[in-house]
Amino acid sequence: MGINLLSATKKICNFNCIYCECGWTHRIKNPDALLPGRDEVCKALDLKLSEMKKRNEHPDVITFAGNGEPTLHPAFPGIIDDSIKLRNKYFPEAKIAVLSNSTNITVPAIKKALLKVDMNILKLDSGFDLTIRIHNQPRVNVKVTELIENLKQFNGQLIIQTLFLRGIHNGKVIDNTTSEELEAWLQAIETIKPAEVMIYTISRDTPGGNNLHKVPLAELRRIASMVNKLGIETLVSG
Repeated sequence: MGINLLSATKKICNFNCIYCECGWTHRIKNPDALLPGRDEVCKALDLKLSEMKKRNEHPDVITFAGNGEPTLHPAFPGIIDDSIKLRNKYFPEAKIAVLSNSTNITVPAIKKALLKVDMNILKLDSGFDLTIRIHNQPRVNVKVTELIENLKQFNGQLIIQTLFLRGIHNGKVIDNTTSEELEAWLQAIETIKPAEVMIYTISRDTPGGNNLHKVPLAELRRIASMVNKLGIETLVSG
C-alpha cells in the first residue's frame, strides 16, 4: 500500500534523477501549497485502513514514497506518528516503510521519525560525488563523505537502496558498476553497516530516454554477493 504525501499532479523533489519514473523535477513556486495537510492524510489513511479491515484485506507494508521526496512535507514527522497509531489500530502486523533520497536525514525531527518506522530505506547510488551529480542531479549540496557519515549515525537501523545503470546522459558516460565504482560503494556500505541493501536497476521508461540501460540481473546478483561477503543481507530486483 503506497502513500503519496506530495502533489498528485506535480513532482516535488530536491533530486532530479535521470532515471526517475516520475519524470523530471521542475521548479515550483510555493510547493507547500500543493501538499495535502496532516489532518487530510490522517483522515484518508484512517478511512482506507478501516475499509480494508472490513474487506479482510491485510497490507504487508504501508509505504511512503510518491511523486518525489516524502520528507519534504513540512508535517512529515507528525504524519509518521499518526500513521503508526493507525497501523497499530487496524493492522499491527503491517510494516511501515519510507523511501527517501537521504537528503534530510540531518534534520533531527526527520531522523527521529525515520527511526520509528520498520523499514527506513535510504538512497546511496555511488561513493563518488561526480557520479551523484550526474546520476541524481541534486538541487541541494550533497557531499558523499558527509552523507556516508550521516547514514552511519543510524547505527544499522536503515536499509540502503542503490540503483545501478549504464548509459549516456548529456554526453557523459554513466556506469556505476565499474570496479572503481563498486570498490568505493562497497567501502561506503561497510562503513554504514545497514541492516540490508536493496539492489535494483531501471525497469520503466526514464526521463533520460533510450540512452540509459538496465544492468542484467546476473550482474546485480554478483554485486549482491559482494555485499553478502560483508555480512549484510541483500534484496535484488531486476
